[in-house]
Amino acid sequence: MDVAEYCREIETYLCRKNDGHLIRVVGPSFEIVSRWAIDGVPLKVALGGIDRYFERYYRKGPRRRPVRIDFCDADVRDVFDEWRRATGVSADSGETSAVARGKVSLPEHLERVLTKLSSLRATGALDAGMDAMVDHVARELDVARARAGGLRGAERKALLDRLEQADQTLMDRALDGLDHATREDLEREVAGELAAFQPRMSAEALERAQRIALGRLVRARLGLPTIAFH
Repeated sequence: MDVAEYCREIETYLCRKNDGHLIRVVGPSFEIVSRWAIDGVPLKVALGGIDRYFERYYRKGPRRRPVRIDFCDADVRDVFDEWRRATGVSADSGETSAVARGKVSLPEHLERVLTKLSSLRATGALDAGMDAMVDHVARELDVARARAGGLRGAERKALLDRLEQADQTLMDRALDGLDHATREDLEREVAGELAAFQPRMSAEALERAQRIALGRLVRARLGLPTIAFH
């Protein structure tokens, strides 16, 4: 999509996030969003950055005023940096995020994952076979909570490895459960996300980026949490 359409999509999404209150993406705001488009920030990545800002905003208590897109810029850049590092398309590994973020603790992370998985199971979004996944995360949460000072060294690494494996299992099952039309639709979206970077990537790097980007879209489509903790 061109820059104007990209900005319209962002404006529409911001309106929904602001409970229908329209905040125009014009002037300096248009320049910020235009730069996202010019820099190759995929639309879904930009929306993820907006979601991250709103999630933090909600945690502060009742909202007092609608959010302007300018406030989301640092979060969008953060998510874009994460996306590029994950997919391997970042040309500048020395970039740093605009704003330092407070890191969520391991027990807090597991608590959120467990809440999300339990909610998905309760609504029927997870098949019966995923009960074991919920139980697995619950057990890991108990392990993390049992140590007041936190896990250290080999114990922490072992737990993180188990979470990584659980996350991969979750994604493998989600991918296997996609129907052909949905998978093709998501693969086209992946191609669009990576189009600007593809000429500079090797075949191996492109294949890896496509796999990671597809997993991210599937996760967003199904509302799946990220079990792995980094």
